[in-house]
Amino acid sequence: MSIGARIKFDPHIRLPALPEPARHIPAPSNIAPVEAATALTDRTMFEAFAARDDVPGILAVREVKFLISGYDQDVPTLHFMNSTRNPLHFDFARDHLGFVHDVATFNRVTYFAEDRQFLAGTVLAYDNFQRPDGSQGLYALEFWPTDPVSTTYVAQAFQMVEARMEFAQGTLAYHPSGDVQEQLLIRDADDFASHNVRTVSTTELFDGIEYNPLNLGEAVGILRLMTGDDPRPPSPTDIVIYETLPNDLPLVAGVISAAPQTPLSHVNLRAQQNDIANAYLRNAAQSPLLSEHVGKPIRLSVTADRLEVVPVTTVEMLAALETRRPANTQTPPRNLGPRDIVALDDLAWTQVDAFGAKAANLAELRRAIDPKYVPNGFAVPFSFYHDFMVANGLYDALQVMMNDPAFQDDEQRKDLLKAFRKDIKAAPMTTPMRDKLDAMHRAFPEGTTPRCRSSANNEDLVGFTGAGLYDSYTHRLDEGHIEKSIKQVWASLWNLRAFNEREFYRIDHLTAAMGVLVHPNFDDERVNGVALTRNFYFPTFEGYFINAQVGEDMVTNPDGTQTAEEVLLLQNIDPEKQHPYETVYIRRSSLVSSDDTVIGHKDLMELALQLKKIQTHFQFLYGRSTDESFAMDVEFKIDSHGKLAIKQARPWTG
Repeated sequence: MSIGARIKFDPHIRLPALPEPARHIPAPSNIAPVEAATALTDRTMFEAFAARDDVPGILAVREVKFLISGYDQDVPTLHFMNSTRNPLHFDFARDHLGFVHDVATFNRVTYFAEDRQFLAGTVLAYDNFQRPDGSQGLYALEFWPTDPVSTTYVAQAFQMVEARMEFAQGTLAYHPSGDVQEQLLIRDADDFASHNVRTVSTTELFDGIEYNPLNLGEAVGILRLMTGDDPRPPSPTDIVIYETLPNDLPLVAGVISAAPQTPLSHVNLRAQQNDIANAYLRNAAQSPLLSEHVGKPIRLSVTADRLEVVPVTTVEMLAALETRRPANTQTPPRNLGPRDIVALDDLAWTQVDAFGAKAANLAELRRAIDPKYVPNGFAVPFSFYHDFMVANGLYDALQVMMNDPAFQDDEQRKDLLKAFRKDIKAAPMTTPMRDKLDAMHRAFPEGTTPRCRSSANNEDLVGFTGAGLYDSYTHRLDEGHIEKSIKQVWASLWNLRAFNEREFYRIDHLTAAMGVLVHPNFDDERVNGVALTRNFYFPTFEGYFINAQVGEDMVTNPDGTQTAEEVLLLQNIDPEKQHPYETVYIRRSSLVSSDDTVIGHKDLMELALQLKKIQTHFQFLYGRSTDESFAMDVEFKIDSHGKLAIKQARPWTG
């Protein structure tokens, strides 16, 4: 039964009577009431037992875990666990139910089998879910995503939980949270319906969510609705409302989007990188909470449950802005010693201060994993950019421009920087420099279209990714000397969003430098995607989080009408299965059919093996081997021939 049916949320529905043993469950005599209960009497008790947890796609959801014991004795007993005191089912069984075996044995008698001693599950409160009748709230009954829980077990758990959470009757639904459970639901739809088990699919769940906090925190600034009617670029004093997600996010005070975001969207990456409060709110521009404050300074709080808005004065706003900025000028590392272009296989990771982190990390990737997965190419050092700027007097011109009073006006600054970028592109390059770049270009196989990518001294660093800050260019076969594309990359150091971000963080503009990473361009992509080398939804289990989309469609920032495929690869805990990871589809791509996927199982397993190697290698390299929060943010492609290519790896800033 789907939540779309009117019967789904009728509070007067009465479920079939429970089996006699289940209706007369004795209270556990040896479990303290603070640890567990056989019933949750009201919402207050639910919240007292609930822990906050990040679940796939949604942040800080209240959840109460439960364990049904006694299946081996035909007397199933439901235990609602105080989930802040007992975060793991195994620990609860050991500490309070007298289970004396190890965790492997517990898993064997609790998951994946038809004959079980325990059934482990969770009730999650999706309070910002809008039901079909317009009312709010959904309680979702969920199990471990890869556990093939049968209709019989689901139905009995559903009946027991709803009978002992009377306040949730009519609003409890079974959510098959993994692919294997979705397939069982499709296969056994008639059985679920005959047991009156309400169900909600992952698609229905996400479509019904009206509010989703992606980066908790506070923002103080002027609330602005970003439309084509206002040509002014966003500034650090703005809290912006976007109807659709931008490809690049300037430095702002806070973000509210009416378009759903993914955890790996450029918008959320930048929000986490810069500690910017960020949330999705359906129909944000029309929200009564926000509309009366547009154009006024406010304090916006992005909390786990809601947005909160309080008016502030301009003085308070400016004071809050200053607290976000560093106290002193920052000078990025810039080693101008290396004078030659270097092949990636000859570039040491320690030369990051001369070639930039993007180039150094890609060179290191070729050592971390089989180099067949990583593009080969060259790195152009900072010294080329510096010598070019000196030879053409561009540092002096830059200083004059920044001292011009007109430069302090945002709109005039935008125009002046645009003119300066044109000057960079038009300035001549010395013959020796042109010859070295030409020799690099000719070193690629004939017919190659090189991709020239930014590798600045203030991007792809620990704690600061600079994601989307600078530009990359493909040098086409009919464009002549490659100096054109190299100068375009250099010029992107001086786009408005990059300048303003450096200014905000008091980074010395005159020591900012741009290296260039050059490798063959990826054309005819079947899949593009990003991945994190850490399972941040179930951190006690090894795993990887992957966003992927068809072809060259934007995976990080879809246009507001598209959704990317979100996949969680989880460490396999089923001893009967041979492959190391289980697949959990969090969201399906809107560009493929409902029964299809963007990435096939074989490609996912191949990618996972490389992600594991990348995590291990760079965690050691960065001196973070014992840091469980460390992860790498990886960009990858799969071409039309099915070949996997990993094109970037940088430290995750979340």
